[in-house]
Order: sequence, then C-alpha cells, then structure tokens
Amino acid sequence: MVDQRKLMSLGASLVITLPISWLRANDLKKGEMVSVQVQRDQALRISPVLGAQEKKRELHLLMEADEGVTSIVRSIIAGFLNGYSSIKLTSKSFFTVDQQNAIRDVTSRLYMMIIESEANRIEIETLLDESKTSVFLSIERMHAITYSMCRDILNSLREPNLGLLRTMDPLESDVDHLMYLILRLIRQVLIKPSLASQLQLDLPDCLDIQTLVHRIERIADHLKIIANSLIWLIEKDARIPENTLSILVLAAEIAFSSYDLSVKAFLSKDVSRTNEIIDKEAEIGELYTKRTPLSFFGDESASSLNQVILIMESIRKISHYSADIAELAIDRTYMS
Repeated sequence: MVDQRKLMSLGASLVITLPISWLRANDLKKGEMVSVQVQRDQALRISPVLGAQEKKRELHLLMEADEGVTSIVRSIIAGFLNGYSSIKLTSKSFFTVDQQNAIRDVTSRLYMMIIESEANRIEIETLLDESKTSVFLSIERMHAITYSMCRDILNSLREPNLGLLRTMDPLESDVDHLMYLILRLIRQVLIKPSLASQLQLDLPDCLDIQTLVHRIERIADHLKIIANSLIWLIEKDARIPENTLSILVLAAEIAFSSYDLSVKAFLSKDVSRTNEIIDKEAEIGELYTKRTPLSFFGDESASSLNQVILIMESIRKISHYSADIAELAIDRTYMS
C-alpha cells in the first residue's frame, strides 16, 4: 500500500510527517535519529540509526536442578541468536560443576561474558557492538580460517605433523564463533528489516548467507575429523600405504580447491567456474571407485582402515558442501 503525503513548509525547508505505525514498529520517539539515504533511482530510504532505538533485551531462564547441560547450552545459544543482550539463568537449586562448566564454555563461544555468578544465579552479557559488525567481513574471516585448516591438513597428509594437526580444534571453534555471530545478525535483520541497510545487507541475501555459513561450519567440522584421524594414525605409528595416501592427497587437493573457489564465487558473484566445481564432486567419487584403500591395507589393523575411511568420507563431504556453495553462488548471482 502506497502512503502519499503532502510536503509542508518549515522555514526554508520542506518536511513530511512519518507514519505513526512505522514509528511505533521501530520504537522511535521525538529527538531520536534516523538515517536518510538517496538511492540510485533518487528515491529516499529512511531507516532507524542502528543502536539509537535499541533497548537492552533481557532473557530470564529458570533451570531445573537436574537440567541437562545440552538443554542449558541450547537455551543460551537460542537467546544469543535471537538478539538478547543479557541472559539471566536461575537454578531451582544450585548450578552443578558440570552445568557451570557448560555455561562458561558456551559463553566463550558466543561473544559473551559472565558478569555475575552465584550458586544458583548466573548472568551473561554480549560483548557485541552490532553497529560496527560486518556480515560479509565476518564471512571472509570464517572462510580464511577454514581454508587455512584445509592447507594445514593437506600439508600434514603429505608430511605428518602432530603440532599442526592439534591446532585444528581451536581453529574449528573460531569458525563456530563467527557462524553464531553471522546468524545472530541475520536474524536481527529478518526481525527488523530496517537494519539491513546499516549492515550493508540485502534482505534476499539472508537465506543464502545462512545456508553458506552452515556449509562452511560443516566443512570445518569435517576438517577436524580428518585431523583427529591423522593424529590417531600418527600416535599409533600406523603407516598409510603409498597408493592409498596418493588417493587421499589428490582427493583433498580437489575438494579443498573447490571449497576455496566456491566461496570466492559466492562473494564475488563470479559464476564462471561454478559448474567446474560442481563436476569435481563426481570426479572424487570416480577416483574412490577406481582405487579403494581396501586392497592396499593387507594385514593392517581394522582400526587403521576405519580411520582412513573416515578421512575419505570427510573429503567427499567437503566436496559435496563445496558444490552446494557453488549452486548458492549461481542462485545468488542470477537473483540480483
């Protein structure tokens, strides 16, 4: 519905009134700031200034004495993703050591900190200033960390390196941090579309970005699985036969390159190589079909073989998720 309004004179300026329903929806009052942007078609876009109309949102959670740590963690994550700046947890009895450790762990993963702690009450607050946060810069950081994990895994396949492999766990946690941050920002934009322009985000992009960050996070998870399997093999002094190792290295090179290219295609909207990326998934499948590790292990232990199969499947999954990202890039490019 188009709302037409008459220009009125105020001194040397012309002014219009703003719809009362829009002011109420954005909780704006006299004296508060709005931003005015001139669009390419010379239309004006009026938006609340991010942070000016925001009030501290608190979530109060009452926990059972025997509340499972998984339930507590899920509740805190949900509160963070839905934009609460403060989460207050109260136990009907007192927080056990396991419950406290779980709360501290998830808090450290969510750009939050504990500001008050008692036997039966814990309060945590976000450290985020969303007005200074960029969704696309966060995606680039998330990708940079994940691709560095790819390179380190590939180097460790070629030449075993326990020290390098053990860095995968904290790096995967960093990827999780960024995923939660991006998902929080996207949910805030969907709840309050006026924030989109201030976060330099187009509303149609939100669904694709949500899928993208989930795919990157899953790729980081599989890189961690590969690292753990390689650590197990090194510590057990289990040698991967050369023919099997060559398959793993080649498959990893293909999958990791596809991942890097797919994210770059999404961010740049350059789809010139996306079909190539999608086809690479089938190439890895053919490689595995022609030469499986089963025939190369001989009398090696079943446990060692299981670790190699885990590595193979994780590489295949990374290739699959990379193909998904390439398809997202195509969809995003043709949408605009």
